[in-house]
Amino acid sequence: MSEMKYIAIEGVIGAGKTTLAQKLSKKLSSKLVLEEFETNPFLEKFYDDRNRYAFQTQMFFLINRFKEQQKLNQEDLFSDHIVSDYIFEKDQIFAYLNLSPEEIKLYEGIFPLLQRDLRKPDLIVFLQSSVDRLIANIRKRSRKIEKNLSRSYIRELSDAYNNFFFKYNESPLLIVNTTDIDFVNNSDDFTALYKQIFRKDRGFIEYFNPVVGNM
Repeated sequence: MSEMKYIAIEGVIGAGKTTLAQKLSKKLSSKLVLEEFETNPFLEKFYDDRNRYAFQTQMFFLINRFKEQQKLNQEDLFSDHIVSDYIFEKDQIFAYLNLSPEEIKLYEGIFPLLQRDLRKPDLIVFLQSSVDRLIANIRKRSRKIEKNLSRSYIRELSDAYNNFFFKYNESPLLIVNTTDIDFVNNSDDFTALYKQIFRKDRGFIEYFNPVVGNM
């Protein structure tokens, strides 16, 4: 495992990325880096009115994500492993989905300057799921800030994530179909996923489609 120090978990809202990052970090006794979305003062307003608050929400996230990711360049000295529940590049997914053409031009002048010196994950685990499962998970956790999330937005976001990772080639990538598994409450599901993450013969880009009841 020493050759894979920095693992990032990604996925649409409700995919379980934070929970998986926490479980993985606990098993590895690693440093855990979680995105602090609750600190964004514009986020709840954005969910109510995307057009009005998209740019403020996006820029707040961009700067905060950059500050947090900068710290990872120094972590080799202190941690055997690092597990994060996001990658810096995810910022682009939301930007291109929500910003106007004029705002995109401004964003594109800033993002590459921030991105160029940041550390790349040794592996990204992309949790792919159906829209129905994502919405069920969102409703189950019942966060006040997410109460106005629409099904259409979750579908747009899911399509944007799938398109982004279909083209992604900056780091090794494991795409996991999580629609019918429960790595949160089912220890067998978590163990099967853990084994896939640390499989010695894993390729640069791989898909893991668990066979339910046969793992």
